[in-house]
Amino acid sequence: MTLTAIGFDADDTLWHNERFFQHTQAHFAGLLRDHVDAADLETRLHAAEVRNLGLYGFGVKGFTLSMIETAIEVSDGRISARVIAEILEAGREMLRHPVEILPHARETIEALAGDFRIILVTKGDLLDQERKLAASGLGDLFDAVEIVSDKTPEVYHSVFRRHASGADQAMMVGNSLKSDVLPMISAGGWGVHVPHDLTWGLEHADPPQDCPHFAELPHLGALAGLIGGLR
Repeated sequence: MTLTAIGFDADDTLWHNERFFQHTQAHFAGLLRDHVDAADLETRLHAAEVRNLGLYGFGVKGFTLSMIETAIEVSDGRISARVIAEILEAGREMLRHPVEILPHARETIEALAGDFRIILVTKGDLLDQERKLAASGLGDLFDAVEIVSDKTPEVYHSVFRRHASGADQAMMVGNSLKSDVLPMISAGGWGVHVPHDLTWGLEHADPPQDCPHFAELPHLGALAGLIGGLR
């Protein structure tokens, strides 16, 4: 195939993200330990997140609201204002947390930038994603940045049509099979999976079988070699 553009996911592809959610969820379980055990709380919180995605979207703010909703539910409305305040502060702390770049991120983008259009395609809260991109120091390496509410074949068609020569001449690289790989392949492009040790449960999916436009890499540093083999 002719490859003219490469899209990169952000969270847990270029920088750490899920570890902060898991740390906050453990703190949340401690706050609610008098009302519910950790396993049941995790199930209830997960259900709230799924229920609220259509309203709040992806990101820290929606997660914080889902924690508050879950705290009210599991305590039968008896949760104290002090605990609600601690949940809100935990959410704010997530939004303030320094950005930690993953290995190989900068050098991989720099190595490919001269030959391809480099596009950041990430979903989540607009202000938080803009903050993380600015703090990462990677912003100047991208030809375009798209912060979207979800990742679907239609979204990829639109993004790569606007900023490059179409999804069928593009590649999407990310840690989520569900969001970064499968819809990009459905749009006619390449989907490259770079697994992260921690991936949100809602992003899990089975890899495509016998698909010539799919690859899985051990880390971002292997991407340039993969692309070199396609040319």
